[in-house]
Amino acid sequence: MKKYIWLLAMGLLFVNCSNDDNIIPEPEIEQEKPVQTVDDYPVQDFIWTVMNTFYFWQGDVPELADSKATNEDDYVSFLSENDDPASFFYDRLLFSEDRFSAVSDDYRDLVNSLQGISKSNGLEFGLSFFGNNNEVFGYVQYVIKNSNASSSDIRRGDIFVTVDGNQLYYNSAEDNNLDLLFGSNDTYTLGMADIVDQTIVPNGTEITLTKQEGLGEDPIFIDKVIEQGGIKVGYLMYNMFLADYDDKLNDVFGNFSDQGISELILDFRYNPGGRVTSAIQIASSVYGTQTDEIFIRPRFNNKLQQDFGTPDYFTDVTFDSETPINTLKLDRVYVITTEATASASELVINGLEPYVDVIQIGTLTTGKNEFSNTFVDDPENAYFYDPDRVNEINPNNMWAIQPLLGRNENADGFSDYTSGLVPDYQLEEDIANLGTLGDENEPLLARTLSVISGTTAKADFAPEFPVKYVTNSKMFKFEGSSMLMDGLIKPKKTTH
Repeated sequence: MKKYIWLLAMGLLFVNCSNDDNIIPEPEIEQEKPVQTVDDYPVQDFIWTVMNTFYFWQGDVPELADSKATNEDDYVSFLSENDDPASFFYDRLLFSEDRFSAVSDDYRDLVNSLQGISKSNGLEFGLSFFGNNNEVFGYVQYVIKNSNASSSDIRRGDIFVTVDGNQLYYNSAEDNNLDLLFGSNDTYTLGMADIVDQTIVPNGTEITLTKQEGLGEDPIFIDKVIEQGGIKVGYLMYNMFLADYDDKLNDVFGNFSDQGISELILDFRYNPGGRVTSAIQIASSVYGTQTDEIFIRPRFNNKLQQDFGTPDYFTDVTFDSETPINTLKLDRVYVITTEATASASELVINGLEPYVDVIQIGTLTTGKNEFSNTFVDDPENAYFYDPDRVNEINPNNMWAIQPLLGRNENADGFSDYTSGLVPDYQLEEDIANLGTLGDENEPLLARTLSVISGTTAKADFAPEFPVKYVTNSKMFKFEGSSMLMDGLIKPKKTTH
């Protein structure tokens, strides 16, 4: 518990002097400035307190050492060094290896984003390099239903090279113009292009899109049963782990069970992650409801490991509604992945590995093996965000942070996939032939079905124009690449 003391600052108040030479200027008068305290920096104090307690790399960041708050004069001075809380968070408190911790000046935006609700035009796309000068083009992966993009003349496989007339480029995190796509502008115009002789060529078409508030996405994009060679294959394209859809997801597996599928394909190619409890549910629906078998074991910092580092097991009910889980009890599952597959998606793959033969088709995944949680200025709840306690959040501090808290290892103790999970069958998406999602001829699905049927040697799936991946649209939303441990981490009351 930090002790707060006063920091006394003196200043000079200059009195205006008359231009009349006959008037002697009044002497300078020293006057005390208002005393600064921790209360003058509520956002920075909240951020530091949470990071000092919960951050996975707390012991590796000198600015997060407990000694920072030992002397209150020094602590207040430290907090005052950054007027911008975002700069304080990103520039002073993050470990060099941290790629995913985030901060928001309004917790409501962060919470909505983690529930799949955002300000969006509904266009989900990837970005790929082309040419020799770090130029970038976008390719449409899919369009969210009932969005602005869904009513525009743009669809999966379309290509764009400019935004508001500016060619996209990416040299590094500090040198790019991707804010044209991911900035605060609500409306932008895309300059479209075609592939001509293995080259991206502008075609003169322009499409203007406008973001809309509160756009939600059903993460269950496609679920169907494919019959091939007498084999019934369940196919699920799932684009984010969202708790609000857990019951619907359970129904999907119930339908797969009723139809008697013997093989299952999980298409996580564009899934950035989400809530861990939803990942546990999917894994249980694949493998079984053995509640005494470990699915994951979290690893926290040294302060928290003893209290919070207990395993999480497979489940026999959904987390929120406690509906019995529909399970297939499979000993094999096929998973489609790309560089956009991250976090909770990777967790399902890694968590199932000790129990199920997981056959991965596609490309290397993102490699996010850390989990996070949402924190707000509610000290009585140990700063954990709780939707039932929004009235307890400090009304003068709407900021929220989403720091990485630890890493999840599977039952075999493995968690070292920072470089990504390696596919068993390598295949990049083909810009020249992205295909129709869910169609049996779509290249990644066709390749997976060929593995199931054993006909891989008879087909050539080599892409004509493979993706040279830069990033994707979901990575620029707060939920992008998230593994949210809410519900699994139990807050402990703290004093402040």
